[in-house]
Amino acid sequence: MPNTSPINVLLVGGGGREHALARGIARSPRLRKLWVTHPRNPGLADLGHAIDVQVSTRDIYRLESFCDREKIDLVVIGPEDPLADGWADRLATPDRLVFGPTRAGAQIEADKSWAKQLMRAGSIPTAEARSFTDPLASIAYIESRFADDPAVASILDKIKHIARPEDRRATLEAALRLGKVLARREVPPSSDLTLLTARIFPDGPATPVKLETVSKTARAYYDAWVKPRRDLPVLKAAGLAKGKGVILPSSLAEAADAVRRVMVEKAFGDAGKTLVIEERLTGPEVSVLALVDGRTIMLLPVCQDHKRLGDGDTGPNTGGMGAYCPADIIDAGTLAVIEREILVPTVDSLRREGIEYRGVLYAGLMLTHAGPKVLEFNCRFGDPECQPLMARFRGDLITLLEATALGRLDRVDCSWDPRAACCVVLASEGYPDEPRTGQVITGLDEAESLGGVVVDHAGTARDASGRIVTAGGRVLGVTALGDDLPAARARAYEAVERIRFPGMQYRRDIAAGAVAPKTVAQPGA
Repeated sequence: MPNTSPINVLLVGGGGREHALARGIARSPRLRKLWVTHPRNPGLADLGHAIDVQVSTRDIYRLESFCDREKIDLVVIGPEDPLADGWADRLATPDRLVFGPTRAGAQIEADKSWAKQLMRAGSIPTAEARSFTDPLASIAYIESRFADDPAVASILDKIKHIARPEDRRATLEAALRLGKVLARREVPPSSDLTLLTARIFPDGPATPVKLETVSKTARAYYDAWVKPRRDLPVLKAAGLAKGKGVILPSSLAEAADAVRRVMVEKAFGDAGKTLVIEERLTGPEVSVLALVDGRTIMLLPVCQDHKRLGDGDTGPNTGGMGAYCPADIIDAGTLAVIEREILVPTVDSLRREGIEYRGVLYAGLMLTHAGPKVLEFNCRFGDPECQPLMARFRGDLITLLEATALGRLDRVDCSWDPRAACCVVLASEGYPDEPRTGQVITGLDEAESLGGVVVDHAGTARDASGRIVTAGGRVLGVTALGDDLPAARARAYEAVERIRFPGMQYRRDIAAGAVAPKTVAQPGA
């Protein structure tokens, strides 16, 4: 029988995912007291008690002392960073449970290169990939994939005698600059012309014929490298990059620039020290989340999220601009394949590595013509996928999280609201690069007055006057329940229209065109 005694819970994290989890924890009849590490979030402040110690990996001992003093029975870790930093290892004791994998288990998200090796060893279907720590080698590898393109092959042949990689890159970059100039029919810069003639024709001074050849080479390089391509690989910072470390270049020039930004300019810090260059897959993308207690796997209702900033999946990648649940994109047969060929082998592979994985296993998948393939694994609830999941959850969340941490998932059941849920994320102006903060938010009460609507706080705070203001990139998650997905979507956008703050941006196509879920397709549907 599951435990029924009341317990004290500490919730780690301060975003919309944690607000949604806090709602579920607060509904549990087993909750004695809920403590939160990020009371600056007004939603969390309304539901929990603020801890009185510093929250950081460097000061984790303070959090350990707090848990001892307040007799915390269960720690729920929401974000990936503390999991990757080993907080679960430090906070777990014989008398205190932690929901979330150990540092070793969190590698499945925190180190994409390691995760690729794990999948390769376990014969888990995923995109082909290679990892690099050298930016020049990364660019050379990307170029080599297109050597069968006559234009690209011609350029590579022209510079094949240049031994030093840095000289080769300088030559190619000079050709690109010169090609751009020639495309505008301007006089080419002499420095670029001199560099090209010296590198491409090292034996003696260039003749007018050779200069013409150089110009053609430069123009050909420009045309080949800026040509839009659909078959370019995906570039991924191997470490944690707040959901923004995946780049889908549209040309070889963009790919080279992305390598430079990630590995040389360190746009994602140490997360980009290793770059994973991955085959680009095509097909619908879907998120399959499961609770794992080391051996038992409990599938959760399938969600679909929207990563790109703009409508029609345009713009840069973000942490997520919306999600809906359940997603009817997967039928029961496909879900069984995912469990049998992806989730079970992954848990088995982790165990072979000596990792007893306990927590959320999030599989971001592409449904290709060859079957489901893994794009990425995450070691925690998705954000914003957690919001529609928690809106539909109808069980005792404390008991479920506790059973996961104890290795007793086979002793509990999960129940779900039969209705669909749709979440729309509202973001600050300038997100994801330079979000504008401090903007006053209005209309929250009006939005939540609509039946079936909850508003989860993510990047919000209170100013000196007590007003709720923007304090981050993704500001709010507006989630609505409906009898079917179109109804949930309509209600979510009705609520969105009641909320205002300067520069507010959101996608208007979350769940657009989706068909109402089939109740036989997946668990909880």
